[in-house]
Amino acid sequence: MSKKNYRDTVIIKRRMLISMGVLTVLFFSLSLRLFYVMVVQSNKYKALAIEQWTNEVKIDGRRGSIFDRNGNELAVSANVYRVDLAMNTIRSYVKKNNLTFEIIAPKIAEALDMDTEKVLKELYKTLPSGKDRGSATLARRIDKEKADKVRDLKINGVLVSPDTQRYYPKNNFLAHVLGTTNSDGYGLAGVELQYNSVLKGIPGLRITETDRRSDELPYTISDFTKPVDGKNLILTIDSTIQGFAEKAAEQALNDNKAKAVSIMVMDPKTGEILAMANKPDFNPNKPREGANTADEMAKLWRNRMVSDTYEPGSIFKVYTAIAAMEKGLVSESDTFNCGGSRKVANRTIRCWKRTGHGEQNFVEILENSCNVGFMELGERLQAEGLNEYINKFGFGKKTAIDLPGEARGIVKKTKDITTVDLATISFGQSNTVTPIQYMTAFNAIANGGVMVTPHIMKAVTHVNEKNQMIIDETFETYSKNYEKKQIVSKEQADLLCSYLEKVVSEGGGKNAFIDGYHIGGKTGTAQKVNPQTGTYGAGKYVASFAGMAPVDDPKVTVFISIDEPDPSKYYAGQIAAPVAKQVFFDIFNYLSIKGDVSIEDTMRSMQKDVLLPDLRGMKKSEASRALKEINLEYEIEGEGEVISDMTPKPGYTVKEGDKIILYTTNGGNYNKDVVIPDLTGYTQEEAETVLSNLGLESQFIGEGLVADQNISPGKTVRKGTSLIFELDIIGGD
Repeated sequence: MSKKNYRDTVIIKRRMLISMGVLTVLFFSLSLRLFYVMVVQSNKYKALAIEQWTNEVKIDGRRGSIFDRNGNELAVSANVYRVDLAMNTIRSYVKKNNLTFEIIAPKIAEALDMDTEKVLKELYKTLPSGKDRGSATLARRIDKEKADKVRDLKINGVLVSPDTQRYYPKNNFLAHVLGTTNSDGYGLAGVELQYNSVLKGIPGLRITETDRRSDELPYTISDFTKPVDGKNLILTIDSTIQGFAEKAAEQALNDNKAKAVSIMVMDPKTGEILAMANKPDFNPNKPREGANTADEMAKLWRNRMVSDTYEPGSIFKVYTAIAAMEKGLVSESDTFNCGGSRKVANRTIRCWKRTGHGEQNFVEILENSCNVGFMELGERLQAEGLNEYINKFGFGKKTAIDLPGEARGIVKKTKDITTVDLATISFGQSNTVTPIQYMTAFNAIANGGVMVTPHIMKAVTHVNEKNQMIIDETFETYSKNYEKKQIVSKEQADLLCSYLEKVVSEGGGKNAFIDGYHIGGKTGTAQKVNPQTGTYGAGKYVASFAGMAPVDDPKVTVFISIDEPDPSKYYAGQIAAPVAKQVFFDIFNYLSIKGDVSIEDTMRSMQKDVLLPDLRGMKKSEASRALKEINLEYEIEGEGEVISDMTPKPGYTVKEGDKIILYTTNGGNYNKDVVIPDLTGYTQEEAETVLSNLGLESQFIGEGLVADQNISPGKTVRKGTSLIFELDIIGGD
């Protein structure tokens, strides 16, 4: 082989090797690219392809209904319609028929009673990337008439499908418990939020194949996944009892010019909430009405029963008492001496009654809500003993109630409790609680020492093909937090209940007393802490009452909270106890709970108390008019023109509708006897008005409300007698 031929052969081989190498690299690169596209990116391109030749519309399932325990509807989903836009199909329809968005938009707007500009905006809207959208929602929750008008337009890609609208038949009724939903039907507050996953169901899907021009193919079958309706909720609420609570709360709000009033009724044995009313409230059908900002809206929707904390005041003395009883640190016969204050460390802490209660036994310090007596109990318990029972009763922890936004409250750690803290905690200051926390603990006392998790959901249900209601879950099986446990002895709990009955029949809660019924309870008047300064705010109080009935076997417990009542009348025994009395009476009648006296005696005890004015010296016509104005009957004896005497005597407390005997004479002499009224809790101005009418002189010492008087109520004295009244800032009554 010549030298030239050898060189050519080498060159050819080299070129072939290079070509083969390049081809191999190209083939390998192409294989890698194909692998990347077909395997790694397959889902992405598959989705793009499907999007290109299909239209997809999501169809929501019908949201489950909410019922009370008796099957009354509280929240339902009405049948309405929605309009969605399959944009690929619409664009093809417009192009095929030589139309524009500007031509079809007015027709769509007219059918839906919408603004044309809004329709155009939806038609022209693009994705954030600038690319055309594949679908859009134009209108939700329209009625059948509008839906039919849209269908009649026969514009390809403008799709009409079933929709649901949340509706609350009773408007504001139970608003803070039910909550509300957003425009997509998702819960935003209350039960609607708490049980959203149960109520909302599973959305369905309608997928339609299209041709290369994005027209729906007439010979293809749409892929339709039927939506699954949400399940229904049955609440523990009894609408009739809720009605009693709503009415009483509204009345108390207006009567006391209060910032807010809350009322709760529970079954202590099951933890079920029978009623939960907050005033002011809102209409879930118009949830944003009355709120201009997000903060205002959150405040409007806030359920104060679970989300608000406050120092409870004297209603907390129930737990100091049971702690001392359980530890054997107190007996019924123990005596306590209250001189009006007690020195703790370097601080003098007063009882709410400045002049003191004198010598009392254990039951009496509970009846009289004596701060000094409870400070001594706190000293016996020490910080460790008191906090042991505070923790047992769940204070400082969430109750696990099935409502959103529950607060924990504040409980001081044992190591941080000073001697002064121990004294104030024992009668309801320093620590904070929520109403639902308090009632969960109170129910344990009423339930023989057994604490039960509070709850609002009774059952989750659905309706089967035969239209039969099927129970899927109860709260006990649904909740992971449900508990029922003995935390104190039945013996001591029952004994404390009997003491609490005396508080209502003889002590500070006597305005909740109903003749023939055995109600146990406790009042509390707590000053509110100013969050800015950390000190007690002047004239700002929370008046509370917690009660149970019947005491020997409680069927219901009731909680009343009146927040920031008119500062001229804030004493819980005056304003919260009477509200509880009315709620209890309504419940007794509804549940057919019988009293142990005649119905006439019971009805009499429900009548309003009236303080008799002095009518002596008046003409018959003037006296009769005065009695009619205060709803009292009368009988006149004698032929004279001037009232000379009356039975009962002025200052005596009678009931509305009672008959007063008036004696007449033609002379100028008349009886001068009057009865000393009980003016505890009155302002100085109110007391002066009453005393002036009775012809009594008065002297007032201190500031605030009447806490004590030097002549006992019910004593008969002569007109002109001078009385001395001690005024004090009553708190922790």
